[in-house]
Amino acid sequence: MLTNLTVPLLGLVDTAVLGHLDSPEYLGAVAVAANLFSILYWTFGFMRMGTTGLAAQAWGRRDEFAQIALLLRSVLLATGIGLVLILFHQPIVAFGLILMNPSQNVAELAAEYASIRIWSAPAVLCQYTLVGWLIGTHSPKGPMIMLIVANGLNIVLDVLFVTVLGWNSAGVAVATVMAEYSAAAVGFYLVLKNMPSGQGFTRALFGRVSDYLTILQVNRYIMVRTIALLLVLAFFTAQGARQGDTVLAANAVLITFLLVISNGLDGFANAAEALIGEAVGQGDRAQFRRVFRVALRWSLWGSVLFTVAFVLGGRFLISLLTGIDEVRHTAWQYLPWLWTLPLTAVWGFLLDGVFIGATRTRDMQNTMLVSAGLVFLPVWWLTTGWGNHGLWFALISLMIARALSMGWLCYQHTRHDRWFDGNSRSGHTG
Repeated sequence: MLTNLTVPLLGLVDTAVLGHLDSPEYLGAVAVAANLFSILYWTFGFMRMGTTGLAAQAWGRRDEFAQIALLLRSVLLATGIGLVLILFHQPIVAFGLILMNPSQNVAELAAEYASIRIWSAPAVLCQYTLVGWLIGTHSPKGPMIMLIVANGLNIVLDVLFVTVLGWNSAGVAVATVMAEYSAAAVGFYLVLKNMPSGQGFTRALFGRVSDYLTILQVNRYIMVRTIALLLVLAFFTAQGARQGDTVLAANAVLITFLLVISNGLDGFANAAEALIGEAVGQGDRAQFRRVFRVALRWSLWGSVLFTVAFVLGGRFLISLLTGIDEVRHTAWQYLPWLWTLPLTAVWGFLLDGVFIGATRTRDMQNTMLVSAGLVFLPVWWLTTGWGNHGLWFALISLMIARALSMGWLCYQHTRHDRWFDGNSRSGHTG
């Protein structure tokens, strides 16, 4: 949880630093560009999630070769993908800005931010792999140290570049790039310290081209699921942008709190990934049930705590993040939707961890596609007359749909004892 909470903490600082400048355009530009990079980077989020499940199962089997081979191949794959993203970033960013359709000034600032931020691509994707491997091999302190140091540096650089040097949104981008490479460097150091000692470094660890293609194939379901989720968030941002820079900025403030909620509650999901994966690797059904019950109980208490915090302190927190009156008052208007998010979203967050640990990734894909295509979009279309309230209602509906669909599959797998069949390891549904 501490590791995950450093991620939205960075977003909170970005929002607070830019939210107190003289125009909402800077905050809106970073909101638009950050959404583009969320889609771009988290398209390959399987480098984190898939690595955690596979590493946890290898850990459960005490297979040292599989642990090291997975890490090495995943790092090489992440580096290659990152370099390709740098090479082709201009058409990708241009296309993304057309879809988001912000105002001309916001679009120019967002393009400037993106041209700087893209250079962090190899570092970001390597971080996903390193964090996933450390969590899967039961070394959660590693990612905590890695991300706290990196995000602490980012916060300091944000204040220096934006507040002191006056670089505005470009300064946020430069700070992020420097922090991402720092995080990757710390991560590599920590991984080397946690390497299994019984397995020598051999050529076989590098594998063949087919081994890298297998990593992509096994994790394609996570990729599709993640793209669907991020497209929903990008659509949310784009529809907010169509209602003006003020609504765009206000939504950016509230979405930052959503990231706090999701990353905080994901701490329990991450623990479930590692412990469920270990239980599946060992074939231990009793441990599986025990982990599920404990993770569920703590997740629910965490969601209640977040709800109380935002009900009692939401208006104060918004005021801390922005001093622009029109943005602040607009965000207050939509704050009640944020109150409902912890208790509606917690189920999906937790079940993501269970399904990743058991490598039931096709289930994650299918439930997300159903929730986005058959719930979110129709609800948004039916409530377009509600304006921004309709957007938030559609987002809440997505969370409820994910909870119901994943909960039903979880019940079916438990009832028919399908968590431990051999197909789960390849992402199939038994």
